[in-house]
Amino acid sequence: MKQFYTVLFLAILGIVIGVATIFYGNAPAEAKTKPILTIQPPFSSYVAGTGMVEASSTNISVGTPVSGIITKLAVNVGDHVKAGDLLFIIDDREIEAKLIRAHAKVFAAQASLQKPMHLLQIAKRLKALNPQAISKEVLTKRQDDAAQAKADLALANAEVAALETLLERYRVRALFSGIILQCKMRVGAYAQAGNIAPPLLVLGSDTMNLRVDVNEYDVWRTKPHAKAVAFVRGHPELKIALDYAYTEPYIIPKTALSGQSTERTDTRVLQVIYKIKGDGFPLYAGEQLDVFIQTDENSTGKGSA
Repeated sequence: MKQFYTVLFLAILGIVIGVATIFYGNAPAEAKTKPILTIQPPFSSYVAGTGMVEASSTNISVGTPVSGIITKLAVNVGDHVKAGDLLFIIDDREIEAKLIRAHAKVFAAQASLQKPMHLLQIAKRLKALNPQAISKEVLTKRQDDAAQAKADLALANAEVAALETLLERYRVRALFSGIILQCKMRVGAYAQAGNIAPPLLVLGSDTMNLRVDVNEYDVWRTKPHAKAVAFVRGHPELKIALDYAYTEPYIIPKTALSGQSTERTDTRVLQVIYKIKGDGFPLYAGEQLDVFIQTDENSTGKGSA
């Protein structure tokens, strides 16, 4: 009898444990995500827009004027370069071989010039000592031979100069001082000439600007030199004061979409460029910021993103 009650107790205990396991196992896990922090607009009347960080020189896509294998890459992402610094080299062995041959032609032309020049000098001395010692025809011929030899030397030098200019096209250099923002190149890879996507290299100046998209419906409320503040997305405590630089007077289709379901893809925007003041925290080219531009208190509405 005692054994029966023991078995019954264990069975009931097992059922209770099973029910408890199912109940707590199906309970939803506690949410651990942090709420999105909202930004408090710094102005009572404002226009809101999205800003894209870019180099003040704009982001320059660097390409190559000639196609070929990359034999040397002289820079890496983040490197600071000066105007004239080497960026990369395209395989130039064929041009180097032609240049060696062109230099040899110059040496040959220089050697060929010596004989007619010596003969011309001798003829001139004889003519000076005795006008009858050498005929006018002989002197003219020697002058012509020397002139032809000089022309051959000039032509050889011109060929060398042309090949050196062509060779320089295989060595791509920075046209201004800045920083390497992006690099899609590898030694041994084939580089296609022309405008390609993505670009081989992206070069920009060290200073950064902010390109702000203002909705075409808010353009009339946006004034040059108005106060503007940018906020880092997800960190409303990180804000940046902006200085007005210029406005591009051409309204274009909006290309930087926020991804919100309520956003229209046919929106057109005016792009206003601001200088970024201060460097208390890092900003990177291509980073998006939320921007608020102060407007006249008499303007209706609060603005739109």
